[in-house]
Amino acid sequence: MRLATLRDGTADGRVVIVAPDGTSCAPVPVATLQQLLEQWDIHAATCRAIAEFPDPLTPQALAAPLPRAWQWLDGSAFDSHGALMDQVFGISPERTGLPLMYQGLSDRFYGPYDDVPLPSEALGIDFEGEFGVIVDAVPMGTPAEAALNHVRLIVQINDWSLRALAGPEMKTGFGWVQAKPACSMAGIAVTPDELGDGWRDGRVCLDLLVDWNGARFGAPNGAAMAFGFHELVAHAARTRSLPAGTIIGSGTVSNADFREVGSTCIAERRGIEIVDEGKPRTDFMRFGDTVRMEARQADGRAPFGTIEQRVVKA
Repeated sequence: MRLATLRDGTADGRVVIVAPDGTSCAPVPVATLQQLLEQWDIHAATCRAIAEFPDPLTPQALAAPLPRAWQWLDGSAFDSHGALMDQVFGISPERTGLPLMYQGLSDRFYGPYDDVPLPSEALGIDFEGEFGVIVDAVPMGTPAEAALNHVRLIVQINDWSLRALAGPEMKTGFGWVQAKPACSMAGIAVTPDELGDGWRDGRVCLDLLVDWNGARFGAPNGAAMAFGFHELVAHAARTRSLPAGTIIGSGTVSNADFREVGSTCIAERRGIEIVDEGKPRTDFMRFGDTVRMEARQADGRAPFGTIEQRVVKA
């Protein structure tokens, strides 16, 4: 099942089910995706049974599947990215065996073709390609072996970062606020079965193709997560119940052979340059720059659609 949210002038938009070919859609029994997540057991079977899609669908008309959410919890589950950043910054973090995770801004997610307004180029504007899951209500203390039962939808995310602010905020010990503006989401959220063999062991095992200003920047695969989404969900729910509609991110998709497959964020490319050449050569984004992200299945289909956005001055 493939779900999307059409803009209708309200904060949460109108949820629709998307045809297999992505060109048309149909209404569902509830108004918003949040309502559907809260009443999944009541309405999911009815949604799956829809076979006619009478309304044309224009990707540019889509909001984020969840234009706002109760919680956005982002992990950092790719060891190759973390190890490179540790090497660049010369730090030896304590290894606890637990996933890294922070709670970010969730009152707004940009749609897949929205311009992204930011205050200054001097802040180190960076994109970060990620995968994410949206869960139904998860009770406190849910173990990892039960957590996948709560994953209702999978999404593709661009987690915007302002790198000049990230380091100083991390050193305070209180984490990110200014360094993490609103994220973006590709227009289609899919149920795990839609990915077929691309969903294994709680991981999105697809290449994430990233282009910056029309040039290929990277195409790493999401299978390399050190912690699967079931483990991230369990980590988040250790001391809190998660409301339906909570979004949990994978962190920057990264592979150990990043020199060959490329990266999904500029910070990683700069880190490689620092290690290999002693200093970074690649600048961060400028106003007017564009970034395009698209996960691909083996047959070439893009199950989440495409994120294609321009950075503009706020």
